[in-house]
Amino acid sequence: MKLARRILVITLCVIILYGIGYGWRAAPILTAYGAKIMCSCAFVGGRDARSIHDYELKRFPVSLGTYRLHLDDSSATGSILGLARNKAIYRKGLGCTLVNEISEDELRNQRIRVAKSPPINADTIPWPLGDKIPETLPEGVDMKRLERAVSAAFASTGTKDLRNTRAILVVYRGQLIAERYADGFDRHSRHLGWSMTKSIMNALVGILVKQGKLQLEDPAPVPFWQEDDRKAITLNHLMQASSGLQWVEDYGGPSDATSMLFRKKDAGLFAAHHPLEFTPGTVFEYSSGTTNIIAWIIRQTVGDEDYYQFPVRELFNRIGAHSMILEVDAGGTFVGSSFSYATARDWARFGLLYLNDGVVAGERILPEGWVRYSTTPAPASGGVYGAQFWLNAGPPGNPRARTMPNVPEDTYSADGFAGQNVFIIPSRDLVVVKLSESRGDYLDDNHFLADIIAALP
Repeated sequence: MKLARRILVITLCVIILYGIGYGWRAAPILTAYGAKIMCSCAFVGGRDARSIHDYELKRFPVSLGTYRLHLDDSSATGSILGLARNKAIYRKGLGCTLVNEISEDELRNQRIRVAKSPPINADTIPWPLGDKIPETLPEGVDMKRLERAVSAAFASTGTKDLRNTRAILVVYRGQLIAERYADGFDRHSRHLGWSMTKSIMNALVGILVKQGKLQLEDPAPVPFWQEDDRKAITLNHLMQASSGLQWVEDYGGPSDATSMLFRKKDAGLFAAHHPLEFTPGTVFEYSSGTTNIIAWIIRQTVGDEDYYQFPVRELFNRIGAHSMILEVDAGGTFVGSSFSYATARDWARFGLLYLNDGVVAGERILPEGWVRYSTTPAPASGGVYGAQFWLNAGPPGNPRARTMPNVPEDTYSADGFAGQNVFIIPSRDLVVVKLSESRGDYLDDNHFLADIIAALP
């Protein structure tokens, strides 16, 4: 009996110690997440603190923290019972950055020449480069049916605020035919893209390939990889999430992904220092780490003098996406896996770039064949992933088993984890933007898209 009691006590002690250790590692990630979200949603997204608390920071376990917005120095802080303090600061043109592994003074004193968009009146410029929308609609569109499909995306499911759809846009044959926003949002509101940012990295790599500065099949230009087995990793392996690098993409607690995003100064370098686990090209492993390595490679290729102007000049301004912004880590590199903001219309413009094979207003922005490459299933992915885009192709030889069986198999998308999507359907000349902040009650994209398609001729 004494032995059993002793074993029970020891077991309880181990469990308690494990819980304390886990909490000690998890708490700083929670407060960093909260501080970052509070900062970005306020200073980049233009929202007030109460709205951010109610819709982004109220769910457990993030709700364990206390988060404050500081207008005096354009920052936000997070803590749990005064401990695990974290701070994110806003800098114009760069968005919000967590103060990680660097002092706040060092971060604020970084000399970065940010891009400036030219002053324009978008209302005087025809869509898609501007916001002057034609009043006539393409023939044959069943507007009542389309409105029902869009309205259903905003309908309450009986579980308060879990779906949280914020914007739906439908662009058919190049024309904006449906647009709706939740209360508190409009066409000027910037929305967090989360992992849709990965698809922006695809575009930037494509531009550099077009300029002859990067080659997909060359060894990834990470100098210290050339000293070991990682020298076999190509840029293409990174683009197709099949680098073979050891990585844990888990957002339920401390992991490679959460440490990289919320605890590290240099996201890309943190990921790049992981060892090789599999032969490159043989295993598909969705990884925010490899995308941040891509963002780091873009920086090394372009150089610091032009790095921050490059996406604005070569991509955003050329497609009319003047609200689009890429946020940086404390080391000054774009967090290419996760941190971008743009209006719903600008996300639609990004989708149109790909729908039109990389051409906007007669100007080729992406190299010829780039969209085909981006939407060709990665060999190791089982038909679900191309190059930083999700696919609906289905397993090789079995398209009926695709993710969305009621939607054309040529559908592909930029996806964010909380219900953010830019769906591109070439066979229907269609782009659909859905921006949400879902908390588990995700919209059924298969039926949502099928209902929209059913309203088209």
